[in-house]
Amino acid sequence: MRSWPRPQVPVIPGTFPTLSLFDTSAGKVRPVNLLVDEPARMYVCGITPYDATHLGHAATYLTFDLIYRLFLDAGHKVEYVQNITDVDDPLFERAQRDGVDWQELGDSQIDLFRSDMEALSVIPPQHYIGAIESVDEVIEMVGKLLDIGAAYVVDADEYRDIYFDRNFTPDFGYESNYDAETMAEFFAERGGDPDRPGKRDPLDALLWRAARDGEPSWDAPFGAGRPGWHIECSAIAVNRLGMGFTVQGGGSDLIFPHHEYSAAHAEAVHGGRMADFYVHSAMIQLDGVKMSKSLGNLVFVSKLTAAGTDPSAIRLGVFAGHYREDRSWSDEVLRTATQRLATWRAAVASPQRPAAPAITELRAALANDLDTPTALTVVDQWAAPDSEQVSGAEGAAAADSPAAPEVTAADGEAMRAAVDALLGVKL
Repeated sequence: MRSWPRPQVPVIPGTFPTLSLFDTSAGKVRPVNLLVDEPARMYVCGITPYDATHLGHAATYLTFDLIYRLFLDAGHKVEYVQNITDVDDPLFERAQRDGVDWQELGDSQIDLFRSDMEALSVIPPQHYIGAIESVDEVIEMVGKLLDIGAAYVVDADEYRDIYFDRNFTPDFGYESNYDAETMAEFFAERGGDPDRPGKRDPLDALLWRAARDGEPSWDAPFGAGRPGWHIECSAIAVNRLGMGFTVQGGGSDLIFPHHEYSAAHAEAVHGGRMADFYVHSAMIQLDGVKMSKSLGNLVFVSKLTAAGTDPSAIRLGVFAGHYREDRSWSDEVLRTATQRLATWRAAVASPQRPAAPAITELRAALANDLDTPTALTVVDQWAAPDSEQVSGAEGAAAADSPAAPEVTAADGEAMRAAVDALLGVKL
């Protein structure tokens, strides 16, 4: 499946420090120790295309766009894979509700997602893979899981569904570190079927859903059907990135069950650890209330841009909070971001300070687990007029200090390039 056009990403002088990220499985921030010529390999879970891209989606993909940009700035090639769950229950349900063909609905929402990502200057994946495209890969992986005893057939009723035995991998649970009670709660809330008769364990996850009337299905040696959710991502990721890839990413609501099972499926077949880092972006709220389809309080990227909002202001509004903290979107957040963007643009057009020290600080902030609030403050301070930057005793001390380096138009261009390369913000 095609993705979207790649934005131009400037190459800026200087050296990026070692990137550190919070690894959910370790419960702490760790350095990403890649060799100089080693590629960064990243998999981020994509959308289920039954609705338009809202700011919760955007915040997730902007988080991993930052990581992509920082890997590039550090001199690494990036191998990036993203899926689209273009065959799943929510898509069927929405299509039936609206009286449209489920494939046409999916195609229209994927097109809208592409246009939103292009508008936001998000670097596209090299491999943008739909679940439908990956069915043969899933069939192969399910067959291997059956062969090694990690999967089994449930035949308690007319449907011979295939499930993963979560007790097959001894390290199951290492990715989320959730206790049994939390796992059970999230499994039931997030697409699991704990009450399905015939399962060995209530938390065993569906691998292959046997064909039902009115649903799409594909032939397989173990019976016609369609993929489960977790196995789709597991097959797509490992077949393109191999085991032990650098970053597995997504929203914090994917920590369990989705990422736990995706990892367990791959590790059951191949051994070892699926990803080095499991990185998760927190949720976006609207005026302090969780943004969700059920509440009807979604803010859509396409509607913001259609109303004239600059995509760079959207990026700045999202980056005003740290990616690991649930944060709120509001008209005030957008106003602040729009004013910040205007101030930065005025500053690069008529710079008052040398750019190099600020760019070093900007890199340091982002290398520290994507500390965007500090990064924005660094640029704010660089862009602030002299009257706001120095006053009173500080001004007197500055007057007695050695002459400041000459500031030229090149400093504005250097900062313009740095903010574009590292933050994806167009000045």
